[in-house]
Amino acid sequence: MMRALVTGGLGFIGCNLADRLLRDGHEVVIYDNASRAGNMKNLEWLRSQHGEVFQWIKGDTRDAALVASAMRSADVVFHFAAQVAVTTSVANPRVDFEVNALGSINVLEAARQLTPSPIVLYTSTNKVYGGLEGVVVFEDDTRYRLGQRFQAGIPETFPLDFHSPYGCSKGAAEQYVHDYARIFGLPTIVFRMSCIFGKHQMGNEDQGWVAHLARTVLQGGEVRIFGDGKQVRDLLYVDDLVEAMLKAVDRIGRTAGQVYNIGGGPANTISVWAELQDVLTNLVNDVPKARYGPWRPGDQRIYISDIRKVQEQLDWAPKITIVEGLRRMIEDWEATSAVSAPLAVTGATPALVGSKPRDAAL
Repeated sequence: MMRALVTGGLGFIGCNLADRLLRDGHEVVIYDNASRAGNMKNLEWLRSQHGEVFQWIKGDTRDAALVASAMRSADVVFHFAAQVAVTTSVANPRVDFEVNALGSINVLEAARQLTPSPIVLYTSTNKVYGGLEGVVVFEDDTRYRLGQRFQAGIPETFPLDFHSPYGCSKGAAEQYVHDYARIFGLPTIVFRMSCIFGKHQMGNEDQGWVAHLARTVLQGGEVRIFGDGKQVRDLLYVDDLVEAMLKAVDRIGRTAGQVYNIGGGPANTISVWAELQDVLTNLVNDVPKARYGPWRPGDQRIYISDIRKVQEQLDWAPKITIVEGLRRMIEDWEATSAVSAPLAVTGATPALVGSKPRDAAL
């Protein structure tokens, strides 16, 4: 049995991980300040599934003493608590830094004081690679694509280029997590995540774009796209992410001190609207035309994770396709009354046009 502390455990990824840990018979302490929309709904859902067998500590990672107290008996810390919006980081860089960088230092220092030190798994972001300057990118009818050199995606060895205050704060925290393994021997793991989606996600324009766009369509709202909608991302369903995390912790003898790109990889890619709208059209009744706005700072035209390292070292691969993941997410909303508009989820597989890699992805 594992004793796990999950910072940000009432968030989208955190509540899914907590649910899996509890189902597997582990002890779970959730550390979350409940500041984000949807946090309390996720808490209610966890309690409906597991009763009071887990503990929730209402706290902020900027509170070093409370972090240390919460961590006292943990075997592993899944550190998800973060400020996650690029636009918020631009509007208030100091708060962004304090939550993401200082909060992570507090987690690391608390772990360092314990004997033995708990495993710390930190979720970073593909934004640490900046705008992928110097990468050859081609524009097709519905998407951007990488040049031949990066057909497998962007590897962990790609030069770091923090872009936006959010990229800087997450990147700085990541580097501290990585260096604590080298300098202090702390068993840490870094996941540089691409786009994660799935059940219990409360997406918005700044973060969680897949859920945000799907929910907007279902509720008959106005779809607003930053950029031209051809931006490409690799998508990973949350259950596949949780499986990778548990494998990484289970294999800490190999994964300690490692950094992994984690996402759907080249086989699970889609453009944020030029292609996603076709998929949603086949899943729901009606998809409105989008209104387009200016590009956001640091927005990559294309990012695809090279996941060969995590596949090899964890014997892991994504199992849930984009279409299946979207179907599961929408059906979960229907079951939990998470959207106000009626859903019309069909069983049809979307008919897609375009390049072979795109067809294979979906």
